[in-house]
Amino acid sequence: MRQAGPIEAAIEASLAAALDTAAAPGAPARLVAALRHAVFPGGARVRPRLTLSVAAVCGGGRSPLAQAAAAAVELIHCASLVHDDMPCFDDAPTRRGRASVHAAFGERCALLAGDALIVLAFQTLGAGAVAAGRPERLPDMLALLASNTGMPLGIVAGQGWECEDWVQLPDYHRAKTASLFACASQLGAIAAGAEARPWKALGDWLGEAYQAADDLRDVAGDTSSLGKPTGRDLVLGRPNLVNEMGLAGALEHFEKLVDRAATSVPDVAQAPMLRALLRAEAERLVPPELRQRVGAVAHAAVA
Repeated sequence: MRQAGPIEAAIEASLAAALDTAAAPGAPARLVAALRHAVFPGGARVRPRLTLSVAAVCGGGRSPLAQAAAAAVELIHCASLVHDDMPCFDDAPTRRGRASVHAAFGERCALLAGDALIVLAFQTLGAGAVAAGRPERLPDMLALLASNTGMPLGIVAGQGWECEDWVQLPDYHRAKTASLFACASQLGAIAAGAEARPWKALGDWLGEAYQAADDLRDVAGDTSSLGKPTGRDLVLGRPNLVNEMGLAGALEHFEKLVDRAATSVPDVAQAPMLRALLRAEAERLVPPELRQRVGAVAHAAVA
């Protein structure tokens, strides 16, 4: 969810504090610089925003544990981008409008930076539980972070699908993108002392919507607005929703996923606010100009 102000400041402060622990005296300077390059400046920070938004509506948005959970989710996401951009996968020269980590620091340093960010995520979450005086919540939170990062259904599995000869598209999307969103929403609930399970569907649907939007932008978006190359799925032979549904079908599917995400929000006092944020985020993901471009391309294809 896209907000300005305190929530944004809290995310950036938590990430800066986490990176400071990795930059202690004696650490390899080039690797430290690569870590900072991977994390700052960030993108939309959607996953940590989701964590803090859920924590807030559950009554614990400003706690050290919620902020640590938000930072941990974003560190995992940043690690996945570092690895995703490497020559063995997307070979992307840019990310967020500037050189990707491997382009700026070399492949060896990029590989280590991604690994280090994953470890730092778990360190950050553990330290947050201690700082909040809530060690009893840590086992469930660590288990969630681990299962949605690794195998068999986490983002590592999502990347692993790209190594297979045949890809089941729903499984690919759920693992590569939706898993970390589901993790983010549930971590926010646990951090606030609420039950995690009711918040899983929100993360699942929102994550699938993000992947659908990403597929649309890869086909119909432009590099200058995205900050990364477009058309990579076609070049690399990667699965893309547009290939199965067409542009118009993929856009309709995206809108249905956003609707499902909004209706899945549990019945809490601030549910209308959270649903409104979801709608605003959908507008940012697939803005009117992109919708018009999708419509024009689809019309030309029919003609």
